[in-house]
Amino acid sequence: MPGTPSPFLNAWSSFYVMAGSSAASLTGLMFVVITLVMRIQRSRRSDDGIATFSTPTVMHFAAVLFISANLCAPWQRLIHPSIIVGVSGLFGVIYMCRIMYRTKQLREYVADVEDWVWYNLFPLLAYALIFAGAVGLMIVPGISMFALGGGAVSLLFIGIRNAWDVVTFIATADPETLAPASRESTQGARGTAPEQSGDNEVNEP
Repeated sequence: MPGTPSPFLNAWSSFYVMAGSSAASLTGLMFVVITLVMRIQRSRRSDDGIATFSTPTVMHFAAVLFISANLCAPWQRLIHPSIIVGVSGLFGVIYMCRIMYRTKQLREYVADVEDWVWYNLFPLLAYALIFAGAVGLMIVPGISMFALGGGAVSLLFIGIRNAWDVVTFIATADPETLAPASRESTQGARGTAPEQSGDNEVNEP
């Protein structure tokens, strides 16, 4: 019947409404996390850490929101969401390759195995699963919808875990290592103070 949404998408509409709503809420939460990060005075080298660890987490949530919105639309033919979601998954794979390169180029912090797995490998596999599901949507839509759903949920859980990891790192890290630039500027200001009041200090007993 003309104008009737695809039954495969219609059956998953509630799932993607829930996933999209969760992704939108978690994206807002990440803005709070970034605000907490920026309230702590950090050195310039921390910008690479934010771009490597925090920004990809926001991208994961945004990807889930975008994919969910597309799969909730009343598409009459599966080819349209297949192309849109497939391009999104491919972009995610390319983006994660770039993040892996940036992680390898970090100088002030060496990522350990856990960082590589959670911030690079798992998201890469999730985007690859989304891309594969989008490609197979025209061939085996039933199985492909499970692949797309699994990739979306994986990105949600990966993002939640990584956001918590960033928060706990900031909360438990040594302030001396988080804000060396601020400490040096403070010491520099203190170093100039004696020059201004040097005569008074000399006259003190």
